[in-house]
Amino acid sequence: MQIVVDTHTHTLASGHAYSTLLENAAAAQRKGLKILCTTDHAPTMPGAPHYWFFNNQRIIPRFLNDVGIIRGVEANTLNTQGDIDIHPQTEQLLDWVITSFHEPVFAPASEADHTEALLNVIKSGRVDALGHLGNPNFGFDIEAVLTCAKEHNVAIEINNSSLLGHSRAGSIECCDAIARIGKEIGVYFTTGSDAHFCADIARLDLAAALLEKYQIDEEKIITSSTQRFLNFLLLRGKDPIEEFADLY
Repeated sequence: MQIVVDTHTHTLASGHAYSTLLENAAAAQRKGLKILCTTDHAPTMPGAPHYWFFNNQRIIPRFLNDVGIIRGVEANTLNTQGDIDIHPQTEQLLDWVITSFHEPVFAPASEADHTEALLNVIKSGRVDALGHLGNPNFGFDIEAVLTCAKEHNVAIEINNSSLLGHSRAGSIECCDAIARIGKEIGVYFTTGSDAHFCADIARLDLAAALLEKYQIDEEKIITSSTQRFLNFLLLRGKDPIEEFADLY
């Protein structure tokens, strides 16, 4: 399976990443990506940029090194009510919103609390994808959350970094269960390198292998073509991106 979109990447603006957007785009071109989503951490994460950083992404060219650039964010799920740390005004200026649990922002609690938070963030309509759900520190009712995600057209991320074994240790078995159950339910999947250094841009081999293990239909993998990814954004209610007309 070919993956042509990386939907989860960071620049040095995140505070604990080490490459610029230009370096990431150059790496994306070398590795054959067609679209790169830049998704720096939202303001509540320690070291993350001010909200003006996200509001000003409109100045980023739509193509860098012949790679389409999606203006995004990795927001933080803040509480069981499903609040995220992106101002509603900012949302209107972004193409792509992932939200994730991060220990410095949402202290690990009970499975019931994590499930409630995820269900509420999905139902809020404010997020396009749920990031690195395999983290065992944030166990949740997989069937309930993925069923809700399907109903609301929220993508489930298979995070390659989680599958490497050194980030969010213990995620591999959880990611496997998420892929298996997600196949049964029929969710949309997305794939993210979660790169914090340009060499890891488009490093999606483990995520692709997990999706292939469960023979997940490419129609459900939104990163398997530019058309599928951009049409998913339309499904989410986003406006067409005029500059990407040839990619639809």
